[in-house]
Amino acid sequence: MQSFTKCLLIAAACAAFPVAAVETDFFKAADANQDGYITRDELRGAMTQWLGGRQRIDQQELASALNAAFPESTFMGMISPPQSKTPKPEDQQKMEAALPESAPSKPLKPRKVLVLCRAAGFVHSSIPLAAKTVEELGTKTGAWTTDVSYDSSVITAENLKQYDLVFLDSTTGFFLDDADATVTAARKRALLDFVRSGNGLAGIHAAADSYHQASDGPEIGGMIATGILAAADKDQDKTLDAAELSGLADKWFDMADAGHAGKVSVPDFKAGFARILFSTRGPGRPGAPPTPPAAKTGPDHQYGTWPEFNKMIGGYFKFHWVYPQHIVYKIDDPNSPLTAMFKDGFAINDETYTFGVKSWSRENVHVLTSIDYSKMSAEDKAKEDYPRADHDYGLSWIRREGKGRVFYMAHGHAEEVYANKQMLEHLLAGIQYALGDLKADDRPSAREQGR
Repeated sequence: MQSFTKCLLIAAACAAFPVAAVETDFFKAADANQDGYITRDELRGAMTQWLGGRQRIDQQELASALNAAFPESTFMGMISPPQSKTPKPEDQQKMEAALPESAPSKPLKPRKVLVLCRAAGFVHSSIPLAAKTVEELGTKTGAWTTDVSYDSSVITAENLKQYDLVFLDSTTGFFLDDADATVTAARKRALLDFVRSGNGLAGIHAAADSYHQASDGPEIGGMIATGILAAADKDQDKTLDAAELSGLADKWFDMADAGHAGKVSVPDFKAGFARILFSTRGPGRPGAPPTPPAAKTGPDHQYGTWPEFNKMIGGYFKFHWVYPQHIVYKIDDPNSPLTAMFKDGFAINDETYTFGVKSWSRENVHVLTSIDYSKMSAEDKAKEDYPRADHDYGLSWIRREGKGRVFYMAHGHAEEVYANKQMLEHLLAGIQYALGDLKADDRPSAREQGR
């Protein structure tokens, strides 16, 4: 399970995780008489059912009950912003002012890029801006033309024949999946074959927060359970009984029933639930988040659910620091044309992904940049869940996939990234590499001594 720190980030619209449906919708179940409204007594009854016949439950037992009560897709719909397709004008203007004047390499032939923006988990607000950035980079430099789609149905073997590169724009979760398993399998095969046959794949930020999940079960229950236990555990014994759950139900209901009508419609309660949940953490301290628990140590519990893609993109998300985290770049390949823009050094404030040892390795990718871990404070280092023993944290890399090429850049969460000229130059060079127009050493990096 991921830490409560990440739960706080989700509440602030800053995180991601894959979507998986489970059996019950808590909000419909709470409406015991199915009249379209939830009353105080109905909410109490629904929450005390989490006990499952026991007198008390601990956090793990509560997490299991919550995993059955809250479909992850339903919860994501409450906390994830709608997927806008239009960047804010002020963000676009700043991006356009930072665009490079020219590409580092002349295209070998006219190039066409498909930007896929479909997020199947958390929706980053920067997605439409990133899509526009890729389009404008190609237009201004003449390096490529661009199509943008928010629909994964464009990933078919036939449709991809017109493109030279697919750009994954913070595609979270199981972004190619369809209700029809046959369609899902065909999309996955089409993308793999497209790249392996000699084309390009580029991804930014949450493209690596795709096709992975926790081995200890669905994440959502554990994340909610942490906050509920902090809010309801009056006797501080790290368990909850019926009285404590009923007391929290009363608090939740009072917050939802602002008009004192004695009932709240199911849609209204559902729509306001994220605000209610994250406003009642910590007994006696409404609105104040508790001190996050100590970072988890040992091996992380994430595993890839599509190994071929996980290897192709270079890894999958494990942890990120609270945004904005100041990160100093280490330029791992200063001789690469993809890092020429960083010759005088580079640092950034953004949400910074890290990748677990089972996911990311220099044996698989050619590292362009990584976190200069020596520049991080001991306090920031201590926040990371499941830290790598080697403290090796790649930020951008390239690799070969069959006859094709892959570029990935971990930063790109915040709109400010797209107003940074050096980052746009890095992105431009990376896409040109993946298109086959910019030659670069892409052999897997040998692990450096002392890292």
